[in-house]
Amino acid sequence: MFGRTTTRRAILLTTASIALCNPAWAQDIAAAQKESGQLAASNESQLVREVGGLEEVTVTAQKFESNLQKTPISISVMSPNDLDNRGVQSIADLADGAIPSLRVAPFFSRSSAITVGIRGIVPFDANQPSRDAGVGVYIDGVYLGRSQGLGAALYDIERIEVLKGPQGTLFGRNSTGGAVSIVTKKPSGEFRLTQTIGIRNFDGYSSETHVDLPAFGNISTKIDAIVSKRDGTVENPMNGEPDFNSYDRRGLHTRFLWQASDVFEADYAFDVSYDGTTPYYLQLLTLNAGAAPLAPLVQVQANRAAAADIGVPEQISEGHTTGHMLHLTYSPMDDIEIRSISSFRYLKQTQFDNGGGHSARFTPNANFGRYSLAGLHQHQYSEELQAVGSMSQLTYVAGLYYYHEEGDDFAWTPNTLRWNATGTAYTRLTTLIEGQQTPYPDRFSDAFATSFALFGQGTYTPAILNEALHFTAGVRYTRDKKHGALLQSQGVATPYTFQFSSNRVDPALTVAYEVTDSLNVYAKWGTAYRAGGANARSLIYRSFGPEKVESTELGAKSELFDRTLRLNGAIFNTRYKDVQIDFSAVNFVAGRNIGTLETVNTAGNGRIRGLELDATTSPVEGLTLTGGYAYTEIHMPLAPNPFAANALQRVFLVYTPRHAGSVGIDYDIPVEWGIVRAHLDGNAASGYHALSSEVNQTQKSLIFNGRLSVTDIDLNAGGATLQLALWSRNLFNEQHTFVVTNNAGIGGLTGIYNEPRTFGLDATFKF
Repeated sequence: MFGRTTTRRAILLTTASIALCNPAWAQDIAAAQKESGQLAASNESQLVREVGGLEEVTVTAQKFESNLQKTPISISVMSPNDLDNRGVQSIADLADGAIPSLRVAPFFSRSSAITVGIRGIVPFDANQPSRDAGVGVYIDGVYLGRSQGLGAALYDIERIEVLKGPQGTLFGRNSTGGAVSIVTKKPSGEFRLTQTIGIRNFDGYSSETHVDLPAFGNISTKIDAIVSKRDGTVENPMNGEPDFNSYDRRGLHTRFLWQASDVFEADYAFDVSYDGTTPYYLQLLTLNAGAAPLAPLVQVQANRAAAADIGVPEQISEGHTTGHMLHLTYSPMDDIEIRSISSFRYLKQTQFDNGGGHSARFTPNANFGRYSLAGLHQHQYSEELQAVGSMSQLTYVAGLYYYHEEGDDFAWTPNTLRWNATGTAYTRLTTLIEGQQTPYPDRFSDAFATSFALFGQGTYTPAILNEALHFTAGVRYTRDKKHGALLQSQGVATPYTFQFSSNRVDPALTVAYEVTDSLNVYAKWGTAYRAGGANARSLIYRSFGPEKVESTELGAKSELFDRTLRLNGAIFNTRYKDVQIDFSAVNFVAGRNIGTLETVNTAGNGRIRGLELDATTSPVEGLTLTGGYAYTEIHMPLAPNPFAANALQRVFLVYTPRHAGSVGIDYDIPVEWGIVRAHLDGNAASGYHALSSEVNQTQKSLIFNGRLSVTDIDLNAGGATLQLALWSRNLFNEQHTFVVTNNAGIGGLTGIYNEPRTFGLDATFKF
């Protein structure tokens, strides 16, 4: 199962490749290998399955490799081809709904922080060092502690696993909604070079270089370098200022694999990235009846704007991340593997968010144009020890986990512009401290967190019913400590601090049954929690308690019609307790509008019910059809609004449509000089609430993406090949709002639209 089976796996993979070339050989090869002892009966069936039908999918959701169809968890997996077909270069590109249960969005208008949620659990503002996310995002087993940095470019990806539902046993306190596990490709030890260059509209270009170097002794090396740049999609009329919604992503990733012996290997990786963005454009959608008159220059823009009505000063929000990762693997016996995962990561993020000039009603000669300036520094280190193995009828994983994080953030919201007496013109303030722009900063806070966990999970397969019945039980003990201080508020030193500590036990139970070789059913129950903390946007650093979930899930996974149809489904019921809810208000201080956010726990329990379906079929050679659907029904308790004398009010879970779906079609046509590949996908969702206290919903959406490529073009240069690909995201230029909010200051609705159609041409050389 582990380290000493490498040779046997290589034999199986080679054999499978031969059999795929000539399926008629499959049974004979399997029989010959079984007779020679190279292939067990279970592996014989695996080989035969690989010969025809859909390709098997391997996941590591249970901390060891397993077949997707045999893993009793609702999981969606994206392969490198899926990412290429959809033009996914960062997690932010999954916002179009490629996986219906997964919701990805920027934090309001800023792309410098990415919100990630699953099954309705989508924290609105998890980009503060004093609070946690509800979905854990991992890269090669390392937890990424902040939503800042998640927009950076992805490196050479092997797969992305989206685990739906609470993963409190194996992934811990940050996974009440689920987990996203990103797995990058390891060094191969053989020389390989893949170079992609591309051009795109909005003056964009990209370059990706992936180099595998020949093994030197028993050390293999891999280097990934990425550059992706694009100008904004909405014009900023102010001369010399960048446009809205631009990005500039660069990254370098190196990985060294030392295979010291058959039983020990060390895997070290280093990454450094830069993510420069400008915010989305926040436009005025409607004006309420009886609202105060607008300045003549301010426009109601009911549809997606190509240009802002008011030009604003703007800077690039810059994110810098560096990371070190070390995996050590020791296999003292065939049936046990000891692992160590060590990491250190550093993050620095600046934010310059001047999303538009629509922050307040018109006042003659008044300052306006709110500029949200902020910065965050964070570093984290973690250590995880795992023991993974099997004995007789039992497969198990046990481990220890330690995580430490330190961070601080600051913010300031000066105005940048000044109206004339009639609102027919405005001037740029020559300095941000002109007039009454002081004091500085509006807030400054720090936070420290330490988490320790002990976890274990085992699957027992009794020797009955042809070993088709499996019982899985797991538990995780977590000890959390957090503290911090609001050092300044509105430029004045403050005494506000918070402390949080918790001892938490999260169990999980699963019963799975293999009805047939192609049908598996399971029932799962488990809990998870999200730690408490404090809100740095609060004037008093208001603290809040943890929130908890308890979820029951029933699922089925099937492969039908000679493995040409894969159909997986799950229904779930989640009890959501002490939900952390944000209430917002705007304080007008010295002519400035300072956004204030207070977080409270709901007074009662919420409930989330839903249905998820995933289907893949290959009815004829070369044709693959995929589809996914998620139905999410949410019932939330009332919550005390601190801005309304703690009156109980209706609240909403954010970024969660009741209905969401995705379909895709891929068709490969072999030709004499290569393979022509066509891809089209469509992604739809109903409207949702973008803020927890906002009654208005966004518009429904229907986005199509397409890609047409010619691959495996022989360059007659030592095996070198060429691929040309023409692609488009939002192929039909559909428009919908993904944020809508009532702007009391101006007396109307403001909102943010999705990106317009983007397209490009990529050329990929492989050597």
